[in-house]
Amino acid sequence: MEINQKSSRVVFMLYPFQGHINPMLQLATILHSRGFSITLVHPQFNSPNPSNHPEFTFIPISDNLSESKVSTGDIFSIVPALNKNCEAPFKQCIEQLLKADDHHDRISCIIYDGLMFFAQSVADHFKLPGISVRTSPAVTILAFAVFPRLHEQGYISLIDLMSQDLAPEIESLRLKELAAFMRENTTEGMLELRAALTDSLKKSSAMIVNTMNFLEQEAVKIIQEMFPASSIFTTGPFHKLAPSISNSLLKEDTNCISWLNQQSPKSVIYVSFGSMASIDEKELLETAWGLADSEQPFLWVIRPGMVRDSKGMELLPKSFKERVGKRGFIVEWAPQKEVLEHEAVGGFWTHCGWNSILESICEGVPMLCRPFFGDQNLNVRYVCNVWNVGLELESGKMEKAIRKLMVDREGEEMRKRAKHLKQKVDMSLKEGGSSYNSLNDLAEKILSF
Repeated sequence: MEINQKSSRVVFMLYPFQGHINPMLQLATILHSRGFSITLVHPQFNSPNPSNHPEFTFIPISDNLSESKVSTGDIFSIVPALNKNCEAPFKQCIEQLLKADDHHDRISCIIYDGLMFFAQSVADHFKLPGISVRTSPAVTILAFAVFPRLHEQGYISLIDLMSQDLAPEIESLRLKELAAFMRENTTEGMLELRAALTDSLKKSSAMIVNTMNFLEQEAVKIIQEMFPASSIFTTGPFHKLAPSISNSLLKEDTNCISWLNQQSPKSVIYVSFGSMASIDEKELLETAWGLADSEQPFLWVIRPGMVRDSKGMELLPKSFKERVGKRGFIVEWAPQKEVLEHEAVGGFWTHCGWNSILESICEGVPMLCRPFFGDQNLNVRYVCNVWNVGLELESGKMEKAIRKLMVDREGEEMRKRAKHLKQKVDMSLKEGGSSYNSLNDLAEKILSF
């Protein structure tokens, strides 16, 4: 359904890291294709490239992030800093946009990355609707939401409020176990952060989740019950609904596609740990020899900064390079969606970031899982325990795991299940499918404000 409504402007507030910028720009592109004007407000750190999207208006705001804070990669220090530092400049920005507002281009709503929850307070201040976006799976709302206790100090987690009689899909994620771990390892600052995030969800007019209904039906049902005032739109996968434009902050090496063209179908294992994860020299060498000993062709991303205190590639011994020869191809960054679409790729050794998982599912590629932090430790349970399209990597057993995924019968069964998931994705995107309908409903919701 095409909506030609150029008089509606949507203001986005971005969280400045690759895994969040990409889906937000994809969502902005989707809504622009439906006739909405787009303004993207973003911190100065990790600014997206405006020349990739001349159709959007980009407005940078001050973030006052120190280099030392960013280099730690610690979400529990970066997120509070951004929410504290960006609120005043964002409020000023919206005030100026409203002053310049006319009836031909009015602001309909503010759509913000869920981690930039201060944007909901700004939306409330100007009596504008706020819409929170989850760039991670819906189930992370269940995992991280906390509510103030009614008659005593402190907070209670959403998981503890949930009924004991849970659907098998939710039971397989072992959320109660996760809640216990988080209780033991949560500081007062982390609890306050989780409470602020939850509060913004309660006040939001809607939530948009980069997921599909068939993937997370049970989680979405529980969230809707817990947040009845906020409509939930499962309009994923964004990257399939948006025209393909690279928003990568790193330069993609497309030479790997020529190399893939020379490989047999489903023979290559693609290895990438995303844009944030880091490993030490020991893990780099274990990965290298696991790939060498597996005898499988591989495409491996070793991005600058991935190996702590090193560029990474220079640590690979000459004996490794001699052993693998042309069987391996190493790049600093790859055009991942194009790689996963390639017929030569038969497996994905991943850090389990949600964008990577969605891209893998969309192409029917099974996964070898090595989660690092945050929602990745929850995502791996979906991949391995619920959908059964991947293996969790055990330390020291890399060669065996690669062969199990790429060659053995168990891997072949996972490949069949992954292909089945791909077919379900395709159905959800077609006219009348759940994601197609959800996108139409979202556009109607924004127009109703």
